[in-house]
Amino acid sequence: MSEVVRWPRAVRGWSRSSPRPWGVALAPIIILGLFFLYPLGLVVQQSFQPDSGGTSLQPYADVFSSELFRTALWTTVWIAVTSTAGCLVLGFVLALIIAFVPFPGAKTVARFIDVYLSFPSFLITLALLFIYGTTGIVGSFQFLATPWGVLLAEVTYFTPFVMRPLLAAFSQLDTAQLEAASSLGARAPRIIRQVILPEALPALAAGGSLVLVLCLNEFGIVLFTGAKGVTTLPMLVYSKAILESDYPGACVVAVVNVLISVGLYGLYRVVSRRVGA
Repeated sequence: MSEVVRWPRAVRGWSRSSPRPWGVALAPIIILGLFFLYPLGLVVQQSFQPDSGGTSLQPYADVFSSELFRTALWTTVWIAVTSTAGCLVLGFVLALIIAFVPFPGAKTVARFIDVYLSFPSFLITLALLFIYGTTGIVGSFQFLATPWGVLLAEVTYFTPFVMRPLLAAFSQLDTAQLEAASSLGARAPRIIRQVILPEALPALAAGGSLVLVLCLNEFGIVLFTGAKGVTTLPMLVYSKAILESDYPGACVVAVVNVLISVGLYGLYRVVSRRVGA
């Protein structure tokens, strides 16, 4: 007979509906405000303070009128969207193979994906440099120093972020549905389209939205590839703050980047509710 665990009286009287002490709720608010909201507030405040002094919208006017900012904004968006699309397609195909095509080492590959998620982005870029760098195997093409090289690096690094939720969704899929569809004469493309894909939509929405936000804010890959003419918003923040010492301008770009990221997260929440994620 299992032993009954007797909790202390204070714990036994607690429930989710019980009012919580203010101290318990206040502690995380203070920590969040001190380590996140306060630095973010300083960035927003600095974005309204031009070098000439005072408080004005001049830093925003200067940045928004800059051709470099508009180019960086467009480059950030199209690289993030294209990389996300590539990750969704490649991740879906690879997850299908691992989950439904029996081959030796499938479980090992699935476990490796979990380990791969802990790798830093610059490590993958460094590996690609040995192939596409100026002294790499196909270095004469200097592929990695182009926008397409950045896309390749981001798709290579972020695809497992799509595969992981897909593999979790596929593991819970009722195989009886697949067997029934196959017994009725449905071919593999139709089974994928009508049975597997609807079940995978929440995982695709979750993984795709995460990858989109990560690509939008990716800095290390773009910097490490040394791609010429590829200036994203994070790179522009670095350039203005470190190279030009234009701190108000850097803060303006950072605020824009944060607003886009928060907006995408809000869109993700709406989409995830509709698809049932």
